[in-house]
Amino acid sequence: MGMSMTETTTRPTDRRAQVVRFGRIALALLAGAGAALAHPPFGFLPGLLGYPLLLILSERSVASRGAFWMGWLAGFAYFFISCWWVAEAFLVNRDQAWMAPFAASLLPMGLGLFWGCACALYRRFAPKGVVRVLVFAALFSLFEWLRGHILTGFPWNPAGAGWTAGSAPSQFAAVVGVYGLGLVTVAAVSAFAPLVGPDPIRSRAVSALGGLMVLVALFVGGALVLSGARPTLTPTVVRIVQADVKQESKWSPEAYRSIVDRYVNLTARSGAVLPDVVVWPEGALPASANDVFASEDGTAIARALKPGQTLLMGLARGEPDPGAPDGARYYNSLFALHDEGGEGLRISAVYDKHRLVPFGEYLPVGQLMSRLGIRSLVHMPADFTAGRRPSPIRLANAPSVQPLICYESLYPGFTPAGGADRPAWIANVSNDAWFGKTSGPLQHLNLASYRAIETGLPVVRATPTGVSAMIDPWGRVVKGQRLDPGESGVIDARLPAPRGVTLYGRLGDLLFWLMLLAALAPAIAASRRDVSPRLR
Repeated sequence: MGMSMTETTTRPTDRRAQVVRFGRIALALLAGAGAALAHPPFGFLPGLLGYPLLLILSERSVASRGAFWMGWLAGFAYFFISCWWVAEAFLVNRDQAWMAPFAASLLPMGLGLFWGCACALYRRFAPKGVVRVLVFAALFSLFEWLRGHILTGFPWNPAGAGWTAGSAPSQFAAVVGVYGLGLVTVAAVSAFAPLVGPDPIRSRAVSALGGLMVLVALFVGGALVLSGARPTLTPTVVRIVQADVKQESKWSPEAYRSIVDRYVNLTARSGAVLPDVVVWPEGALPASANDVFASEDGTAIARALKPGQTLLMGLARGEPDPGAPDGARYYNSLFALHDEGGEGLRISAVYDKHRLVPFGEYLPVGQLMSRLGIRSLVHMPADFTAGRRPSPIRLANAPSVQPLICYESLYPGFTPAGGADRPAWIANVSNDAWFGKTSGPLQHLNLASYRAIETGLPVVRATPTGVSAMIDPWGRVVKGQRLDPGESGVIDARLPAPRGVTLYGRLGDLLFWLMLLAALAPAIAASRRDVSPRLR
């Protein structure tokens, strides 16, 4: 039987539609992957062109629904590449290894929703002309900010952090913060998108030239800042201890004894000068402060210090509380222990971690999760309790410091960057041993370094397995003062003095919000024009 004319014309059309559909999917994944590769350890800056590609895919979608899927696919690729290292944490405990592929896929699936919503709103409200570039950048940046705040937030690898901290473009974060830098970056690179659009040649050229000029300004302006950026060293000497203790090798009694000896020996190691402050990482010892301070280990630690020294030591601790489910509350804490020359050490200050990791340090809706059996699946017998909002602590023999435990260093605004409460430095202690020799620790270093740029304060970063480093107030790792993954040792360094108060330190995210509103103004005006005729 012969083929009908309808069949002969429909089948090629269907094939073309499928090719177009799969081509769009591939381009959306490419856009997200490219943007992700701009972040450490890759540093592939042409990947920033993923943002204009995503703009083009969004506006050429038939409706907002199609734009949502383009954004979601790009976001999935972006966060899969950025966050695949979370699976490594589940491989430490063999009983949890089955959850690794779910963690590596479900996290980017959830985070991709923010990108999808941004693209859907852009497709719905974007005005005509090249001004749509600003609207796209503003909506994208708005949802980046929401990603960092909703349900405690997860601000891992915001768009602005695609510039390596300490580089010339990254210096603009001292003015507008990392979210403001992300808005400017996405707008600048997205200005090239109209080149392949239907707008008049002149307007397309003006858009691309404007984007190029912004990028040049970021590089030139940052280079001018860095040309005069010479840190002034203070008399305070800090020793950063990295014992290179793998997470999976912590849990036997024999390993515990070895771990204590490693930290004690590195702390007591002789150097060119006697350190004023010694910094251990988060979770340095696999024991609670209650057990350590009540045992001979506390005595051994005290003997490793000299009179006048202070030890900053990350440990979990418990406090009796009859109102708690098991009669106690638990905190992830940083202790400041001072040697006054007598027996033992005096606890001069305690900082309790404020921003806890969901499913790592607490279960959201914990009682419900327990009833559903989730608590036993993730092997979390009890939740940590969040401490008060971060504020500096005072040390007996050194300038005041703002502790940031683990991923608290991802959050802008946790450190008073101006006023009488401004500390002299930031101590970021973290247990990146959970993530092995993956890209996670390298990206964490980059993100923590942005807190130095925003606040104008040096950052002392201590981890068990790397990367530990001294970071100057411009976000640069001080030459020769870094221990990479797999290295064991100490860094003895004089603490850099703070810069003057940055504009971001004075205003916070105010400039970001003003830029956001200015960029969204065309879409708001166009929306009002569309609504007004219908109301008449």
